[in-house]
Amino acid sequence: MQSAPADAEVLSVLKDKRMKNDLSRRNFIRNSALGITSFALLPGFFRNITKNKITQKGVTKKMTYEWKFNKRPYSDEEAKTLLKDLASAETTDWHYNTHHKGYVTFLNNIEKELETADRTKANGNYSQIGELKRRQTWNHGGTVLHDLYWEVLGGDGDISKGKEISEAIISEFGSIDKWKEDFKATSLSAKLSGWGVLVYDRLYSGRLLNVLVDEHHYGAIWGGIPLIPCDVFEHAYYHKDGPGRAKYIDNLINNLHWGRINDRFVKFVK
Repeated sequence: MQSAPADAEVLSVLKDKRMKNDLSRRNFIRNSALGITSFALLPGFFRNITKNKITQKGVTKKMTYEWKFNKRPYSDEEAKTLLKDLASAETTDWHYNTHHKGYVTFLNNIEKELETADRTKANGNYSQIGELKRRQTWNHGGTVLHDLYWEVLGGDGDISKGKEISEAIISEFGSIDKWKEDFKATSLSAKLSGWGVLVYDRLYSGRLLNVLVDEHHYGAIWGGIPLIPCDVFEHAYYHKDGPGRAKYIDNLINNLHWGRINDRFVKFVK
């Protein structure tokens, strides 16, 4: 006869338990919402999610870096006039909008493929990761040197407009003419695809050096700040001067914008 009160007691306990569970669930949902809102209020929360990183299965991974095709200090039309003594009108367009742009395009293609390249198959003969890394330095060198190539061109060759850099050149080479002689010889000596580059050797000697670079990267020195690059790939001058590389180099020196060169020297060296 005591079963009824016992059943009522059990029902009461079960009811209390259900109420506590419902309350716990409501508290969890409310606290979770508050937590998400709090994170969202932190500076850069959404920016970091949408721009800089993604999270998958608890692993944080940086998103692909995008290499930029930088503008020249002058328009394509202005280039045809400013660079007319250096290259043909067609070359000023092809060189920038086809060759230069191509290096940037392939840098971005390589960047994407590096995300999924199989590092476990790397070896000294052939592997996807090895070829991607090899072509990355080729296209990176081509991009950087061409950015600077266009920047230093379009002037009247008057070195007096570059006070600090001219003083540094005279101090290192003895005279402007001595520097030109060495710069020209360096550029002439590069392979049929290469560069002569005036570089500031920042990490080692602290000197100005004329460096011979075959292709875009063989011969470049670690810690060297490029100041004046002379592109001697044949596409840079053949349409105007044919095999006359020496004439092209003279024209390049006479077309240098020493004001912009000096600004770069002051920014990165002084």
